[in-house]
Amino acid sequence: MANTVEYDDKLGHKRVRVRRMTFSMRLIHWVNVFSMIVAVATGLYIGAPYYQTLIADPAVDKYVMAWNRWGHFIVAIIFDVTSILVAYLFFFSRFEKHYLKIIPNKKNIVEFFEVLFNLLTLNRRKKFDSSHSDSFNSIFFIIFHLMLAWMLFTGLQMYVQIFPHGHSSIGEWWPTMLHMATDWTIPVSNWLIGSTATGGNLMDVRISHHITMWLIITWVVFHIYYQVWRTVFWQEGDVAIVVGGSKFMKVGEDGNKEVDLTER
Repeated sequence: MANTVEYDDKLGHKRVRVRRMTFSMRLIHWVNVFSMIVAVATGLYIGAPYYQTLIADPAVDKYVMAWNRWGHFIVAIIFDVTSILVAYLFFFSRFEKHYLKIIPNKKNIVEFFEVLFNLLTLNRRKKFDSSHSDSFNSIFFIIFHLMLAWMLFTGLQMYVQIFPHGHSSIGEWWPTMLHMATDWTIPVSNWLIGSTATGGNLMDVRISHHITMWLIITWVVFHIYYQVWRTVFWQEGDVAIVVGGSKFMKVGEDGNKEVDLTER
């Protein structure tokens, strides 16, 4: 879909519609949003149960921990799938290749700090093209997906502990593969949290998993704040990107002189 010129009826400004997210990208975004809500709610319960069923409920309704663990596991699988899709699109998307924005060349470094200055100066300084995904946001999202990957590996390390003898209903290959893929998280968790345990243990992984959850929640809070901030200060409709996939920019506005009417 090509960009189309629009006219602001109130101010008479000439604007251009810029596509920023495809349908598949928006779908992944909202799947992750709802999966994260379920993951946090069930994860907090698994770590410290904060509600219980009524004593009069039938026995079949009392497996609260089991249902929470099941829900946590299902959304973890969803995160696995979306993470693979995001990693693929990061390098091979025909719409926008985000990996080009994290290459530490002069253009990306300058853009990163210009976007940062724009935030710190409350939009008094805006010397970059905001029509595309900038280096600041690209690195910001890389941090999120690295934390998400760490959550997945540490979560699978805790999950594999339910197979203490290396057996599972689908064969020994499953716990063996999980151990091979996630055992490294034990010493890394030990180092990250500064544990005094020699070589690390599963509790280090649990603590690291829990701390990372709060870091991700902090990331989400800033992400929402920053998108609203951009919408208010830039007046380009950034919040609408995850709904309709597009934003609207003034043509010829300072800092956005690279915007044209061709399809991105």
